[in-house]
Amino acid sequence: MPPEPLDLLHRARERVIGAYLLNTSEGPALFDCGPATCVPALKVRLRERGLELRNVKHLLLSHIHLDHAGAAGVLVREHPELQVHVSPIGAPHLVDPSRLEQSARRLYGDEFDTLWGELAPVPEENVHETGDLVLGLHCFPSPGHASHHVCYLDRDGTLYAGDAAGVRIQPSPFVLPPTPPPEFDLEAWEATLDELARRDPQRLALIHFGVADDPRDHLGELRRRLRAWTSLVGDGAGEPEFEAAAMAELGDDAPPYVQAMPLWQSYAGLQRYWDKRRA
Repeated sequence: MPPEPLDLLHRARERVIGAYLLNTSEGPALFDCGPATCVPALKVRLRERGLELRNVKHLLLSHIHLDHAGAAGVLVREHPELQVHVSPIGAPHLVDPSRLEQSARRLYGDEFDTLWGELAPVPEENVHETGDLVLGLHCFPSPGHASHHVCYLDRDGTLYAGDAAGVRIQPSPFVLPPTPPPEFDLEAWEATLDELARRDPQRLALIHFGVADDPRDHLGELRRRLRAWTSLVGDGAGEPEFEAAAMAELGDDAPPYVQAMPLWQSYAGLQRYWDKRRA
């Protein structure tokens, strides 16, 4: 049976940030967990499925950005048996999130606490670096959005994609490339899209938001827009011009998209990419 997202109701808006509940050989697991501000909603969604937080044995993280992993430390503090799986690059930043928090506070300013809440450390003994196989799911690097990003492919054909397959607020067909600073890398993401196509998933479980059952078309749309947006900024578009072009494409679908991936962040990541290339 295809997975259904747990809607974490970020800032009281539906279909912005989700998580997924998986059944594994070692018991219930979560794929991504959202920020600490969404922990109450996460607990409600689990109870709707007959579970409490203490029943969840494992947390599989795509990457350590706060909308995907910010609650990890808070969850482990409340449920010390929870085991957290993350890429080797991301693992140290879960154990000591001070640099991650400092960087995020610079980016979000006074909105940090309202958006994300507490960023608590995860005890080192609870952190497991991902390999090729995690709880029976194939796990593999998927950089481009972030250098430490990984995806998980279940045997039923579901790809738990994190942000590697972009943002698509179902039922909209629009696929937005999330390109925040500082690690967006077009060439790495193109290689990731090649790898996703090679693995031929049957469906894409998106954190932002829902399950896409047309992965070939979806990934093609992401690749096209990724190239177009990168070229637009590379050709000299400023932030107002970029945002106006993106909003014109999004139309009435814009509100949940720009909450999930603010356009000023997308522009900043694209501009940083070009600045690094030109340097």
